[in-house]
Amino acid sequence: MNGDHHETNNNDQKTPLLPIHRSQSMNSFIQSVFTLKNLFTILGPSLCIFICLFIKMENAPSTSTNMLGVLAWIFTWWLSEAVPMPVTSMSPLFLFPLFGISSSDEVAQSYMDDVIALVLGSFILALAVEHYNIHRRLALNITLLFCGDPLNPPLLLLGICGTTFFVSMWLHNCAATVMMMPVATGILQRLPSRINSGHRDQENNNSNDDLVTNFCKAVVLGVIYSASIGGMSTLTGTGVNLILIGMWKSYFPHENVISFSTWSSFAFPLALAIFLALWGILCLFYCRKGSSRALSTYLDKTHLKRELDLLGPMTFAEKMILTVFSILIMLWMTRSITEDIPGWGSLFGGRAGDGTVSVMMATLLFIIPNKKQPGEKLMDWNKCKKLPWNIILLLGAGFAIADGFRSSGLADVLSRALNFLENAPYLAIAPAVCLISGTLTEFITSNNATTTIMVPLLIEIAKTMHIHPLLLMIPGAIGSQFAFLLPTSTPSNVVGFTTGHIEIKDMIKTGLPLKIAGIVALSFLMPTLGPMVFETDKRVTNVSTNYLHMCG
Repeated sequence: MNGDHHETNNNDQKTPLLPIHRSQSMNSFIQSVFTLKNLFTILGPSLCIFICLFIKMENAPSTSTNMLGVLAWIFTWWLSEAVPMPVTSMSPLFLFPLFGISSSDEVAQSYMDDVIALVLGSFILALAVEHYNIHRRLALNITLLFCGDPLNPPLLLLGICGTTFFVSMWLHNCAATVMMMPVATGILQRLPSRINSGHRDQENNNSNDDLVTNFCKAVVLGVIYSASIGGMSTLTGTGVNLILIGMWKSYFPHENVISFSTWSSFAFPLALAIFLALWGILCLFYCRKGSSRALSTYLDKTHLKRELDLLGPMTFAEKMILTVFSILIMLWMTRSITEDIPGWGSLFGGRAGDGTVSVMMATLLFIIPNKKQPGEKLMDWNKCKKLPWNIILLLGAGFAIADGFRSSGLADVLSRALNFLENAPYLAIAPAVCLISGTLTEFITSNNATTTIMVPLLIEIAKTMHIHPLLLMIPGAIGSQFAFLLPTSTPSNVVGFTTGHIEIKDMIKTGLPLKIAGIVALSFLMPTLGPMVFETDKRVTNVSTNYLHMCG
């Protein structure tokens, strides 16, 4: 018995309380360490160190090499998303001072200027619109207006796409898509479930099924592409436009700031032309003869009116938010009108910007009562928790990079390296710039990142070609928004693809001619309308380089 007891004690001492699987633990540890993301996390700083130590630039300060290394680090992390994009966007705050490119105060100023204030104010207003469901009421009213009696599918499609286009002018592209897609799919839910799912039984594959399924595809494609196109037309529609304006102000501080109204004077006609091309393409491919008869059974004004009635009459809060939004748009459009009619901005000596009124009107939302609960305002800070700080930080990083690009001397180095483009014809370069920017965005999945990468390079190319920098900066920035081919190209495309109504072949079928139409429209309007709006027929003063001569 004693021997048995002794043996049991020995066994108890040798047996661990918890099972140990050394081989499995080691394997899982190795797998968790040697991942693609971790590889890119190390690759970023490794590239930076390699460039700083082993790459020497002739007749250039050491800071230009350091800036090139820092760019390699940041862009590696951005493109691979090894580190979350918002975190990477904050990296200039420590990289620039450590590598002697800029002081910490100088870098920090890039993260809060008038453009960032414009974004903050407009996003708070967008959250208010979303909170009170104003976008849904607007969409149903406009769709009801365009529905037609009897049902006219191309006209209904125009109403849905036009509403999305309009909403996207004032809200961020992705936010506009997220708001409008439930409205669009709500209309499509009136259709039979087997058609509405986008998958058809071969036994029931008749012509009516094809017509209705095609209309579903047209609506979803129309919403995602209209959101992208509408965002081009105003400064607040997308972060790309804000990055462009911020870099223009950073590189050319002595030039006229591109105001909200100035940008819209050029970008709205361009966006309208591309939008009409989109509508024509969708009608040609998806709204064939017989669509009206096939759809009229399921869609009519009665259904839309019923949904609108369920929302009830407009509340005081909704009316006040629309009023504040309307006043803001009016102030944006009239701050700086023309040289002869200076606008209200001249009353303040040019010290007030678009961001000034954006934050001022957003502040009113926290003061005006909503008349629902005593003491409750239209907005409170809890409703602002969804503010897209990732976009705000990305904008700040873009502006910091633009400043570092110039102050480090890297801009001058690039300018000398691009001398071979001096005699290149503009009409060949501009479409190529659009195509390259759009193609990059298809794979990078961020037109903001594409613009941040492309614009400083395009400024140096413009200097080499002796043309006004906006003649390349604008095609590069707007071209990055022509990402219409893949579901992963933009967040808006992802939203549309997840509905199940469209496939990749549908996006390519519609997106390719739309991309071509956009490039043609932009290449035509830039040298024709551009000089009237942006004065691209005049030469530009740069702080770091003397003059960029105008193009012929």
